Amino acid sequence: MIGALASQAPANAGSPAVERGQYLVNIAGCNDCHTPGYFLGKPDMTRYLGGSEVGFELPGLGVFHGPNLTPDKETGLGAWTDAQIVAALQTGKRPDGRELAPIMPWHAFAKLTRQDVDAIVAFLRSVPAVKNKVPGPFGPNETPTGFVMKVVPPAKPK
Repeated sequence: MIGALASQAPANAGSPAVERGQYLVNIAGCNDCHTPGYFLGKPDMTRYLGGSEVGFELPGLGVFHGPNLTPDKETGLGAWTDAQIVAALQTGKRPDGRELAPIMPWHAFAKLTRQDVDAIVAFLRSVPAVKNKVPGPFGPNETPTGFVMKVVPPAKPK
């Protein structure tokens, strides 16, 4: 897996900001939730960060898929401004005002330095664009159309 991640050299790999961003994205595990095939044991590194076909079901909230983080303008972050990506990472708010799913650790990313969050944005801008619209989100009463991992509360003691 590390070799596969290392092979995802960004287009402008010589940039210190892009290299720092790549390092941060890799250690933060962004690949886990945002790369097709990862949760099925066969990550498709040709679509690195292109969005997951497996969603998380959160009780009472619905099912959420890790979206496409590549610079594709239609299905990824390509139409977002740098400031909108920073806001999503550090406040949990999308450009349309919706909150990110609670599974997204934006509270942790809110503690990143501005230099580090800008480096993440620079890296995300540098990865190859992947056209991949992920399913959902699905509300608690909607039927998901793909694989789902459930977050299940523990059984109550008898």
